[in-house]
Amino acid sequence: MSERKKIAVLISGRGSNMASLISASMDPSYPAEIALVISNKPGAAGLERAGEFGIETATVDHTEFSGDRQAFERALDEKLKARGIEFVALAGFMRLLSSWFVTQWRDRVINIHPALLPSFKGLHTHERALEEGVKLHGATVHFVSAEMDDGPIIIQGAVPVLEDDTPDTLGERVLAVEHKIYPKALALVASGRAKVKDHRVAIAGEDTEQAGPVLIWP
Repeated sequence: MSERKKIAVLISGRGSNMASLISASMDPSYPAEIALVISNKPGAAGLERAGEFGIETATVDHTEFSGDRQAFERALDEKLKARGIEFVALAGFMRLLSSWFVTQWRDRVINIHPALLPSFKGLHTHERALEEGVKLHGATVHFVSAEMDDGPIIIQGAVPVLEDDTPDTLGERVLAVEHKIYPKALALVASGRAKVKDHRVAIAGEDTEQAGPVLIWP
């Protein structure tokens, strides 16, 4: 197989989705290697977790940049380029990236969001889904743009919303879906099968009659 792409995962917390990507990458046939994990929070639990897998970790503490977002992002950019990173996966990274960073890494940064975008952008997605009474909820992996929770959709996974659901029970089922679709999405991107065209993602090898992203129904 061709050489695996070098991936950096950016986290701010425990790194649940990071762990799913690392686990997938342990398969030698997987097209991506998790080469670096960076957190903007020095005490993030995910850093220790990544270290247990033998993966290089680093911290770029955003609080050290006195609110200068571009200085923070330049420091982040330097670490990524110094390590030869080719793609970036956001996994609970709680910083909104500027247009400067997104331009530097155009179509090379992906993110996972716990909702079926474009619905429920932002926080508290499970609570809002229950309040709105939707019958389907889920998660989306998309390429990152300068707008929050925006960008071409790569893959989505859906779960039914049950009558007795709470935000916690719904969130647990959505998280299980996240752990399934994020490794699939990263594989599509790293292998070159997922390409952005006219703000949509085209996936090579899919049925040409199937437009748009792939839907995973657990």
